[in-house]
Amino acid sequence: MRHLFRIAGVFAVSSLWSIAAFATSTGITGQSGKDGVTCSTCHKGGAVPTVVLEGPTTLEPGATGQYTFIIRGGAAKTGGVDIAVDSAAANLQAGTGMKKLGAELAHSAPQAFTGDELRFNFSLVAPSSDVTLTLFGAGNSSNADQNSDGDRAAATKLTVTVGKGTPVVDPLPGEGDSGGCAAAGSAPMWGLALAGLALLRRRRN
Repeated sequence: MRHLFRIAGVFAVSSLWSIAAFATSTGITGQSGKDGVTCSTCHKGGAVPTVVLEGPTTLEPGATGQYTFIIRGGAAKTGGVDIAVDSAAANLQAGTGMKKLGAELAHSAPQAFTGDELRFNFSLVAPSSDVTLTLFGAGNSSNADQNSDGDRAAATKLTVTVGKGTPVVDPLPGEGDSGGCAAAGSAPMWGLALAGLALLRRRRN
């Protein structure tokens, strides 16, 4: 009887493992690296791929930029992705083989590599005001066996300047270098006052 329970337990654990792997095969959020977490939390054991984000690093306010997330190497059978941006005013738009989950983009199903490479194309609609934002992306290169063993992910990011970038706040009057300049500028006035006092004493004598 104990032997049967052990077999049932092993079967249950392995089934849960497969279900978890299957669930993420249709996309998952929170793994882009924006919050310090990537797909490698679950996918381990495979060769580490290289990933890169390509696209414009400057955009006009309200403009739409075309971007590509590329996965190279690793198991290189199928792959998935999670992409996020750190500005709530920016809007990500999914390309082929992708879907939008909340504010992030993910694969709609495992995508097949072409040779040693897998590309995900997407768009970024910039905020209507000047800001500096960051795109985060993590890609998983898998062996297509629907288990997380033998797969591996890597993450990258890209800074995009919208308009003039994040505005720089000027210091308040009296702060920063202006105070130092005012103090230095008053030094000649003290010198003139002392010289006048000395001249007045000489005339009295």
